[in-house]
Amino acid sequence: MKKVGNHNSISRKLYLGLGLMLIFSLNSFAQTAAPAVAPAATPAVAVASQGGDPAKGKELFNVNCAACHKLDAKATGPMLRGISAKHDKAWIYKWVHNSSDMIKSGDAAAVKVFEENNKSVMTAFPQLTEADIDDIIAYTSEPKAEAPAAASTASVPGTGGNDSGISNNVILGALALVMVMLVVMLFLVNNVLAKVAKANGIEVAPKTPTTPIWKAFARNQFLVLVTSIFLLLSSAYFVYGFLMQVGVDQDYEPIQPIHYSHRIHAGSNGISCKYCHSSARVSKNAGIPSLNVCMNCHKNISEVSDTTATPDHSKAFYDGEIQKLYTAVGWDQTTQKYTGKTQPVKWVRIHNLPDFVYFNHSQHVTVAGIECQTCHGPVQTYEIQKQFAPLTMGWCINCHRKTEVKMEGNDYYTKIHEELSKKYGVDKLTAAQMGGLECGKCHY
Repeated sequence: MKKVGNHNSISRKLYLGLGLMLIFSLNSFAQTAAPAVAPAATPAVAVASQGGDPAKGKELFNVNCAACHKLDAKATGPMLRGISAKHDKAWIYKWVHNSSDMIKSGDAAAVKVFEENNKSVMTAFPQLTEADIDDIIAYTSEPKAEAPAAASTASVPGTGGNDSGISNNVILGALALVMVMLVVMLFLVNNVLAKVAKANGIEVAPKTPTTPIWKAFARNQFLVLVTSIFLLLSSAYFVYGFLMQVGVDQDYEPIQPIHYSHRIHAGSNGISCKYCHSSARVSKNAGIPSLNVCMNCHKNISEVSDTTATPDHSKAFYDGEIQKLYTAVGWDQTTQKYTGKTQPVKWVRIHNLPDFVYFNHSQHVTVAGIECQTCHGPVQTYEIQKQFAPLTMGWCINCHRKTEVKMEGNDYYTKIHEELSKKYGVDKLTAAQMGGLECGKCHY
């Protein structure tokens, strides 16, 4: 009987060819992203003719009026869109120049506006000319622009991302069908070859048995020894790394009950860290800012600007978080008064040193003059606050070894600095040379 090689190798080659063909087919039919549908152009908003320039009026409004007024919502003062339809220009001129005089004179309309807005006294603007007021009136008389409909990103059935208009699903389905047909054909060819070989008395050479790789590895004592040493060292490395991370919460970034963006407050608006965390200057703890501090600004800021939104957080999201603040402090935006119904905010603590560690914020912030970003990172760029530094003992010691003690205007350290600078032969001392590495400085 004639012996031939194993014809199963033919099947393997065919399977390999099938795989290559499938890869090239997928690459050939890879879909390009469908061009984004441009949102429908917002119709131009007709500007009401008020004898003024709306563009200039917007600038004047933002500078003089926006702190207490909004166009489409009540704030400290009434909403101003369409104000020209409620009062004549002569009355508005007098009101803007000196509203208090009009109220004292008993003007019925002035008294009504004063009482409807919680008797809030409006700042007088005698510097605004009648032309300036006309510009503001023109701006407030513009009809409210409708928000453009968001372009739908969902693909419409029957359309695809390719130029021919063929759906991705159709192409993938056709490729899958071709693949199934080829698999069936390979199976049938394999059966036919087996029958032909049997009919012609051709004997297929059996496979030569080989030693399994794991047995060959186990018999090689040198490889076993090297592998064992490698595994032991690797395990020790990872165990050491794991144990060294116990109690270290670097990059801890919890979700807070009210989303507070340091990027907006400390970054875009340039608010100082010590405005909210005022106790950091005089106390051991930086403290959690009271919600009353938030309301110093947010009494008049009930929504963010359109430019504040990011791909992750929309304007509606930020506005909703401000509403959470109002609910927590019991602020009624409509009446501009506190209702007395408050809800506690359960903030999640981020930085937490062990109980046996002593750290004083005022000593570092006020005495040493260290910037908040040194320990807390570039908070002005953080959307969600996180723990920047590891806050480990080694991290603190390295900082004490590198940081020079601030001597300018600090008479407290004058005498000891003179003595120690002679001892160490340096002009400026580090915190470590001033005793910053003594155990009792940081541990009770």
